[in-house]
Amino acid sequence: MEQDRNQNQHDLRMVDVSEKEITLRIARAGGKILVGRETVKRIQDGAIPKGNVLAAARLAGINAAKRTSEIIPLCHQLPLNSANVDFEIGEGEISITSTVSCHGRTGVEMEALSAVSTAALTIYDMCKALDKSMKITEIELLEKSGGKSGDYRKEDS
Repeated sequence: MEQDRNQNQHDLRMVDVSEKEITLRIARAGGKILVGRETVKRIQDGAIPKGNVLAAARLAGINAAKRTSEIIPLCHQLPLNSANVDFEIGEGEISITSTVSCHGRTGVEMEALSAVSTAALTIYDMCKALDKSMKITEIELLEKSGGKSGDYRKEDS
């Protein structure tokens, strides 16, 4: 029994996509970081000691999309066409959306999700001296297109 359990841990493998058709793949992911009103105001005013929070978070998110295969063990390395990270500031929250695309044999959902997650973590890092109660939430795939499994769109996105 113990040997079977250990064997299953070693049965990981990357999916072989060599027979899949190359198509345009697009994924959009979203998430939020809940922050205090004073933190939102300071971000908007450019008054965070570390610098421009949203510019840093955008760059970090784009870099995360490009390097997803380095941190998610079974992801394929993909030649991305584009990776974008956008923000919408609300009262007590910042919504983050990432859109990633490539022409490839597998989708870019993980790249879009990595971009959102890393952008949120960067906002947290840049603002943690002012607001330790921030909460990262609602990270999810909003939509994807391309590939054999077809299109997906979250019901309320």
